[in-house]
Amino acid sequence: MAKHVFSKTFFFLLVSSIISCGIGQKENKLSDQEEKEGWILLFDGKSLEGWHLYREGDTPSVWQVKDGELSCNPKNGKEHGDLLTDEEFENFDLTFEWKMGDDGNSGVFINVLEMDTIPATWFSGPEYQLLGNANRDYPVADERSGCLFGLSVQKTPVAVKPVDEWNQSRIKQVNGKVEFYLNGVLTTEEDFKSQAWFDKIKQSGFKDHPEFGKRTKGHVALQDWAKGVSFRNIKIKKL
Repeated sequence: MAKHVFSKTFFFLLVSSIISCGIGQKENKLSDQEEKEGWILLFDGKSLEGWHLYREGDTPSVWQVKDGELSCNPKNGKEHGDLLTDEEFENFDLTFEWKMGDDGNSGVFINVLEMDTIPATWFSGPEYQLLGNANRDYPVADERSGCLFGLSVQKTPVAVKPVDEWNQSRIKQVNGKVEFYLNGVLTTEEDFKSQAWFDKIKQSGFKDHPEFGKRTKGHVALQDWAKGVSFRNIKIKKL
């Protein structure tokens, strides 16, 4: 009887160990199927390779890699700024996971134009908003997570997961037509080539930024903000 119990216990521990290792290996890695489909890993879980600080190159910054997470630590005393992909993208499917505190605030920009004459990423790139449910801006309909910040409200209300749980986000852009998803739910649709889009900009807080929202190709950027944010499993597929 004791031998039988030991065997079952050993088998259970062995299976649990294999499952745990399998789960751990999935973070910041591509599966065989993803590689076949053409996905590219933008964050390797170990370094900032493929990224740089907006207009500052490889300057040491508030962005750091620890325990397989790409995080913004605004209190480390280093250079502040948004983190930018080295490469530009046009037609793509981008997925990423993120988490932050209840009062956190950050975002992911697309189609960013990096030029010395453009002070910040948000002067050119539309933003997929990331916001904690307890943030003071949460009551503003076009500033909740999954919104196109300052321009589009959530098509379907979606709450951010509790602190320390990872949210899943997706941005898909094809010929200027953009879709935002949060935790599997479509939250935003826009056509960056339409007159309706340009009219919307003229009526927004971005109307005085001549390069804002005019491109359908550019860098992807992660926003540096006062409360900090963490990312992992950042993957992109060129379409």
